[in-house]
Amino acid sequence: MTAEHDGRESAPYDIEAALAGLADPPPADFALRVLRRVGIPEERYDTWVSLDTPAGPLYVAHSPTAVTGALLARLAGGADEFEARHWRRTRRTAVRAVTPLRGVRTALRTGRAHRLPVDLAGLDPVERAVLTAVRSIPSGQLRPLGWVAREAPAAEAGTVLAALARNPVQVLIPSHRVTHDDGTPCDADLPEDCGAALRAAEGIDPVRLEELAARGAVFLGSDTTRVYCHPTCAHARRITPPHQRPFRTAGEAHRAGYRACRSCRPLTV
Repeated sequence: MTAEHDGRESAPYDIEAALAGLADPPPADFALRVLRRVGIPEERYDTWVSLDTPAGPLYVAHSPTAVTGALLARLAGGADEFEARHWRRTRRTAVRAVTPLRGVRTALRTGRAHRLPVDLAGLDPVERAVLTAVRSIPSGQLRPLGWVAREAPAAEAGTVLAALARNPVQVLIPSHRVTHDDGTPCDADLPEDCGAALRAAEGIDPVRLEELAARGAVFLGSDTTRVYCHPTCAHARRITPPHQRPFRTAGEAHRAGYRACRSCRPLTV
């Protein structure tokens, strides 16, 4: 459409742009409000929110009772793709909301998510066992693949890696706390910089870990208590340098007369 004014032709008038400017954008949870207004039961769909983490925004989906998925935004490819991925994995629609499941914000802030209800339906028993074991690793501590395999019946190092690579609840199931058996970070489902950011936020010093690995300190013993631990165990961090005894294997520690820590429960063979 064109118009003339003072003998001059004006530019085309963009009706759609003008109409779009008359309305505010819909709220983030508009679709959710519609579902609730028409009476669709909450049990028939999941909701999701975007929450900040040291590794960047995290999309977290949940049913009325449990977290059903979590994926870093940088890996999701956008909100629409996250919803599509969630549908393909769970066969449940995820609708954007503004309020997360109770306890999720606290779990992300403190790093303590082991009591947060998480729905791992759809995974095989070994995968569930692996991820359940990983959930038990305390914030600020690391555990090797061998330890996870011991804690997850019927799992081996290869199946542990495969289960971690398919982790459907990133960050809240802390795969960044799993290392290879030599103590180097595993990060099976995360970019290396994301894993590093999450570990740093938990006070895990990468320089110290590299130094221990260079010394062959897969385990760290105290020559006063004659106990050996994982190097990130709270007890190991209290061992002063003059009393530290590094060990490459559990067998080496046992032959030296050391026993396993009852807190971090390192491998004993």
